[in-house]
Amino acid sequence: MAKNKKLGKRTDIRLYILKNQASELLWYGKLETTLDRAKSVKRIAEKMITLAVKSYEDTVKVYKDKLNQKEETIKVEYQNDGPKKLAARRKILASLRDLQEIQGEKEKKADYKERTAEITHPLVEKIFREYAPKYAARAAEKGTSGGYTRIIKLGARRGDDAEMCILELVD
Repeated sequence: MAKNKKLGKRTDIRLYILKNQASELLWYGKLETTLDRAKSVKRIAEKMITLAVKSYEDTVKVYKDKLNQKEETIKVEYQNDGPKKLAARRKILASLRDLQEIQGEKEKKADYKERTAEITHPLVEKIFREYAPKYAARAAEKGTSGGYTRIIKLGARRGDDAEMCILELVD
């Protein structure tokens, strides 16, 4: 396989498709696609996870003055992203499509708004809160980094005989 397969598409369309599929993979954890696309999506997804794993612990404590109900000034402690985590977050936002939370079937609109009130970029938050700690612990345990995805071949697709596969995140 060449380093960058063209997949029979113009560059802008190909990059848009790969960006969307990488976002879907990181959001849902599994993706069914052709083998050539899966290999290209795998490269993007692994880079984004590696970026998050290397920088997810970089936080800075910040103290801000706030007025309480008695009009007294008190210091409140906040956790902000450090420079490495902020740069990684921006790179992930530029490289992936930001997917939004979906309202549950029986979830009320007020409950949905309350649950998603403080989350502006759900996919990025999921990468930093779920995947980064999980894969950092896995890397410490096994002594290696990378290998966050796997490809399971399904066989040829009926019609155009394209090699199909499932691309999924490993546990």
